[in-house]
Amino acid sequence: MAYDEHVAERVRAVLGKRWRVVERKMFGGLAFMVNGHMCCGVLKDELMLRVGPDRYDKVLRRKHAREMDFTGRALRGMVYVHPDGFRTKQSLTKWIDEATAFIKTLPAK
Repeated sequence: MAYDEHVAERVRAVLGKRWRVVERKMFGGLAFMVNGHMCCGVLKDELMLRVGPDRYDKVLRRKHAREMDFTGRALRGMVYVHPDGFRTKQSLTKWIDEATAFIKTLPAK
């Protein structure tokens, strides 16, 4: 699988200078590591977010979100977001804020 470089550029722009970010190829796409933890990523043209188990059900109720079923079964705490859900910078930022909110609860690596 590949990832959409345009979506990756948009994610980079949102994460920007706010976070210490390292990029890694994972899940057949591109993952963005924040403070040493996988935070979000791009798989094909979809956004992948780590929102944690506590916010998982709430995030799944948002339009354009679906469970991440990369292995054939849902990975609790991880979601995919369809491109229609992050067309604007504002909407992309809101999604990424969901993931960084979870990352803030974890100890830095």
